[in-house]
Amino acid sequence: MPHSSQDQPLAPIHTSRSLPILLLRTREAVMRHFRPMLAAHGITEQQWRVLRVLDEQATLDVTQVAELSCLLRPSLTRISRALQEEGLIEAFHDPKDRRRTLLRISDKGRALVMELTPRSQAIYAELDGVIGEGKVSETVEMLESLLKKLV
Repeated sequence: MPHSSQDQPLAPIHTSRSLPILLLRTREAVMRHFRPMLAAHGITEQQWRVLRVLDEQATLDVTQVAELSCLLRPSLTRISRALQEEGLIEAFHDPKDRRRTLLRISDKGRALVMELTPRSQAIYAELDGVIGEGKVSETVEMLESLLKKLV
């Protein structure tokens, strides 16, 4: 009796064509362009994400910061402590609910983001030059669309 296509086992996807692996490899390739800028200012990729989120969102609770910066909560605790010690962010209890810890960027943190923004924009322009005019924006839009459909 012939087998239908539904009876056939799926062929394994080679890692070079695996979406999760390609996304991770692409992330690493992109971050290689940003790491020297961050290292020159003594901050890590994770710290930069926290600073960017707080610069955009003003004050957030730690759960929101962890989610928006793609960090696990225990990692955020360590990272936020280091950022506080550097005077880049401030932590305080929510006056309405003392159990909630809120984070906000400090003036020093905002100044650092403003200082790094032109270089960050230049790196995006360099990436556009490498992959093609407008391709960075197209890729971001495609990834945003994919994310919206998957969550």
